[in-house]
Amino acid sequence: MTRGVILYGPPAAGKDTITEALHRLDPRYGLFRRLKAGAGKTAGYRMTSRAALGELRESGALIWENSRYDAVYAVDRPALLDHLAAGYPVLHLGQVEAIDAVIKAMPDANWMVVYVWCPRDIAEKRLTARNPVDVEDRLKAWDQTVPIEGADLTIDTAETAPDNAAEGIHGLF
Repeated sequence: MTRGVILYGPPAAGKDTITEALHRLDPRYGLFRRLKAGAGKTAGYRMTSRAALGELRESGALIWENSRYDAVYAVDRPALLDHLAAGYPVLHLGQVEAIDAVIKAMPDANWMVVYVWCPRDIAEKRLTARNPVDVEDRLKAWDQTVPIEGADLTIDTAETAPDNAAEGIHGLF
């Protein structure tokens, strides 16, 4: 059976750091780089155009897309299938509806949903250290990220070291 991890949570909660720790623990874990069309950060994304996203949308290849920070982000079926076949994709998501869309689109995969969270003041410090220019936009997104119940695991990254978080995820996997 194919398996994947969904790290759900607000900006600066620690999704990137946990993904890196998972990969160190077992190289089969790897970031699923979502498609992105628009300005801003490029690391961790597969950059594309809005026109290309439109073509994927029309063909039914997009599982989920959302707009934020003047960009469009998407999870595409072909790349996710490839990643599931090669290892354990780790998806970073910030909308509850995205979790449901991925699980519904890939019913043969076993998805572990991990709610990654930290207090807002910790997120603000992390965001300021990372890029002080867009802190307000990221905090707005932090405020809009709905807490979830029923996750397979909940991790407060202010209290749990990244390696311990990775070991907890891997242990349940």
